[in-house]
Amino acid sequence: MIHSEPFTARDSAPFLTLFQQHTPLVHCLTNEVVQSFTANTLLALGASPAMVVEAEEAAEFSAIANALLINVGTLTQTRSEAMLAAIEAANAQQRPWVLDPVAVGALRFRTAFCRELLSLSPAAIRGNASEILALTQASAVGRGVDSLHSSDAAREAAQTLAQSCGAIVAVTGEVDYVTDGQRMLAVPGGDPLMTRVVGTGCALSAVVAAFCALPADRLQAVASACQVVSEAGKRAADAAAGPGSFIPHFLDALYQCQRQEAK
Repeated sequence: MIHSEPFTARDSAPFLTLFQQHTPLVHCLTNEVVQSFTANTLLALGASPAMVVEAEEAAEFSAIANALLINVGTLTQTRSEAMLAAIEAANAQQRPWVLDPVAVGALRFRTAFCRELLSLSPAAIRGNASEILALTQASAVGRGVDSLHSSDAAREAAQTLAQSCGAIVAVTGEVDYVTDGQRMLAVPGGDPLMTRVVGTGCALSAVVAAFCALPADRLQAVASACQVVSEAGKRAADAAAGPGSFIPHFLDALYQCQRQEAK
């Protein structure tokens, strides 16, 4: 297994500046539970979110968006068709797309669907340790959206997955590990309170998609997305009394981050 190198706020700073210069438009085919939170996360950072779910329109919109997010949290047969159409359009226009394999390993339909998607050239994959393990191990089983493993336990699986499908793989947890199969970056930070709020991982995947749109080293761009969200989560947790007050503090931290970079 390759050695991981630490990736800090100093490393992510130039990528955040580049992000503010490009203000990516991100097409999010995402979990119905988290659409509003995901959109607000992107807006707070200075990106533009859109959620176009009809198959014909999804394909049309993916051709003009800067990046596409595929999140299978509330997957249906109809939605899977829209996702495939959107991916095909994004690939045709060389737009990066990101896979968030929510609850893969726990349920058969989404597991088979996400494994099918691996052959369609995702730019990045962002998941918890159990989800990343499930994509590489036929017998792996998760427990819904909860991870049964630490991110450290999935480092080798992330490396293998990156090598096999050509994507940047981010396995997130107490420490986020981001790899292209040859290099691995370790992003510390965040706070356990982030696991008590629905949608922080899904929102991170949208931010990963936005950073994938940047004309920059993709491994470091994805690590920057993880670092920015982890830092905002830590600041929000320090200021919040609990999950209810975490979300506004989190959005404010992201907004203050992008405002500081814009100066």
